[in-house]
Amino acid sequence: MSLGLIGKKLGMTKVYDAKGDAISVTVVDVSGNTILQVKRSDGKDKYSAVQVGYGDQLKDSRVTKPLLGHFKKHGCTTAKRIVKEFRLTGDDQLPAADAKLDASIFSNGQVVDVIGNTKGKGFQGVVKRWNFAGQPATHGHMMHRRPGSIGCRLTPGLVWKNQKMPGHDGTTRCTTQNLVVVQSRPEEGILLIKGALPGNKGSIVVVRPGKKAVVKK
Repeated sequence: MSLGLIGKKLGMTKVYDAKGDAISVTVVDVSGNTILQVKRSDGKDKYSAVQVGYGDQLKDSRVTKPLLGHFKKHGCTTAKRIVKEFRLTGDDQLPAADAKLDASIFSNGQVVDVIGNTKGKGFQGVVKRWNFAGQPATHGHMMHRRPGSIGCRLTPGLVWKNQKMPGHDGTTRCTTQNLVVVQSRPEEGILLIKGALPGNKGSIVVVRPGKKAVVKK
């Protein structure tokens, strides 16, 4: 993994390219990222990583004392709401402990992956949750949107694990890969990323360099 940023999804808008074509983009606020700790492979932790904090916690009472002591130990005056660790391949990629993290680490046209939690949709049936086709609507059928059989009788005499059934839908971790940074605006602290991102407005997302790096045309 390479060094990335934590951000807040602000919503969607559109920008125009040099040809005058409209591009739908999602605006991500990445201002306020702070390096909390730099871990080295030759140090105590035995691996290379950067610990990044995002968003100030309103009250110190909402943070456990061990975590609050961790923030103070590394020179962070206020507790952070979100803490994320980015593992790196070697110590040569580690930034300085006092380095500034902003949108400038991503360039225009760079391919990125965005990690977030999908929108919650509450308790849903199998048709919406798992895209079941449902059963016939006429000719005497009375189980239109029901799941149907969920197991056997004597053998094996149980419902198999991971059986697709009704339940809570959404709020799951989702990674959208191979998105393109249309514009990086460090002076405004935002990234304009082409396409839709997981989650609703105001949700927290993680932007990292794309692992597969395939540019969509």
